[in-house]
Amino acid sequence: MKTILKSLLFSGLFISSIAYTNAQVYVRVRPTPPRPHVVIARPPAPSPRHVWVAEHWQPHRQSYRWQGGYWAAPPRPRAVWVPGHWSLRRRGYVWMPGYWR
Repeated sequence: MKTILKSLLFSGLFISSIAYTNAQVYVRVRPTPPRPHVVIARPPAPSPRHVWVAEHWQPHRQSYRWQGGYWAAPPRPRAVWVPGHWSLRRRGYVWMPGYWR
């Protein structure tokens, strides 16, 4: 019985620690988009229902990297893409990624 209780307690602690591993990266000054060196034309849409997701910052390790734009199909009818934005928090700015609404 003690072994079962110990394993349940350990697995509960392990699962709860996994739930809190998606930490956010804070920055003191919002980075500006990199200056374009080459102008790249937007490729044609694969279908009329695809939506252009503009260039944005992408969390990468303990920093952010610039992600180019791409076409994406909405996950459901009438879904609207809400672009990401920088949000000011107590410890600095945090990138809030875009999402489908």
